[in-house]
Amino acid sequence: KGKCPEDGWDESTIELFLHELAIMDSNNFLGNCGVGEREGRVASGLVARRHYRLIHGIGRSGDISAVQPKAAGSSLLNKLTNSVVLDIIKLAGVQTVANCFVVPMATGMSLTLCFLTLRHKRPKAKYIIWPRIDQKSCFKSMITAGFEPVVIENVLEGDMLRTDLEAVEAKIKALGAENILCVHSTTSCFAPRVPDRVEELAVICANYDIPHIVNNAYGVQSSKCMHLIQQGARVGRIDAFVQSLDKNFMVPVGGAIIAGFNESFIQEISKMYPGRASASPSLDVLITLLSLGTSGYKKLLKERKEMFSYLSSELKKLADSHNERLLDTPHNPISLAMSLKNLDESNDAAVTQLGSMLFTRQVSGARVVPCGSSQTVNNYTFKGFMSHANNYPCAYLNAASAIGIKKQDVDVFLKRLNKCLKTFRKEAKQEKSINEISDSNAATEQLED
Repeated sequence: KGKCPEDGWDESTIELFLHELAIMDSNNFLGNCGVGEREGRVASGLVARRHYRLIHGIGRSGDISAVQPKAAGSSLLNKLTNSVVLDIIKLAGVQTVANCFVVPMATGMSLTLCFLTLRHKRPKAKYIIWPRIDQKSCFKSMITAGFEPVVIENVLEGDMLRTDLEAVEAKIKALGAENILCVHSTTSCFAPRVPDRVEELAVICANYDIPHIVNNAYGVQSSKCMHLIQQGARVGRIDAFVQSLDKNFMVPVGGAIIAGFNESFIQEISKMYPGRASASPSLDVLITLLSLGTSGYKKLLKERKEMFSYLSSELKKLADSHNERLLDTPHNPISLAMSLKNLDESNDAAVTQLGSMLFTRQVSGARVVPCGSSQTVNNYTFKGFMSHANNYPCAYLNAASAIGIKKQDVDVFLKRLNKCLKTFRKEAKQEKSINEISDSNAATEQLED
């Protein structure tokens, strides 16, 4: 049926299935005589076993989704993977998605492929409207495709950074709709930035007849992000949305899913990919989804949401105990931020030092964001880089509840963070005491004089 099974398969069943697919490829035929330049020959047995002898990859030279005659098993693997992934995207909340395919590139390059496909539809266009998010790959994806990003600064609402819709529309009018390739919006992001106003942007795109590409990097795991995409497509225009395989399905880095609501446009993107491609990302995600089944994946989504609530409540308690606060970002369903005002005021270097302390204590993924840092990416200078704004009011620390996180991860993180913050408070008190003694000695000396 081309759908993900409800109950996951055991490993031996999955391996039997993969071996059956592999013997359909010509390189595994008994008595095969290959005289071409690409015959699926592999020098190392270890490499062959690592890939289950599925060596030919996917697609043909002109289309990544095309069937390869001498690789019937690999071609079937590709078709099944795309079909199963489509089923999971619907399960996750985008019910009206029409088509998708797995591409062996991470999110940034997959976005580039989307932009290059749009180039043929809009030959005059040279600009991409992009509500700012401080993440290099999505910015570089536009540069690599040969377009000029038009950065729209976010607006501060309470603690949250949100899409400036008025600035987006004003820029469209100023540049001219025909000169704009697309609007490039984002769902999943680091707090205090929250997902773009995808629905409103979709309406603007429909009104001005401008394509809309959504960077949904790790949004499949969030019902809120998927709902935004579904609603955006319902009320306006979304041409394609791109998501990472590793962040949403817990597989190795190297693949993404390009999906959309117009089947022919998604096929155009797949045909834009030059040459055939590695089957590894497709193989990894198919094995994973067959082992989980829809029930297993739903369970992971439920656990992630529960851990987000737990992380939020416990991080708030910790923040309060250190006279800091959990920033109020209710529209971000994955990432949280805790202020670091006391560290920032006591010592400029303390914020980045906290990040180093956490990393050396084996806390990965937590980001510390100081005030006022800037960075140049492809000749464009971002002030306040990493904070998604030129002047965010305070330094802060990020933590995320992503798919696969366990209660133990949260508890250990909070314990180690608490210890690091106590160390800073102790050092600050000692420094204050030394300063007070120095001031007292200086005053005494002055009186004696």
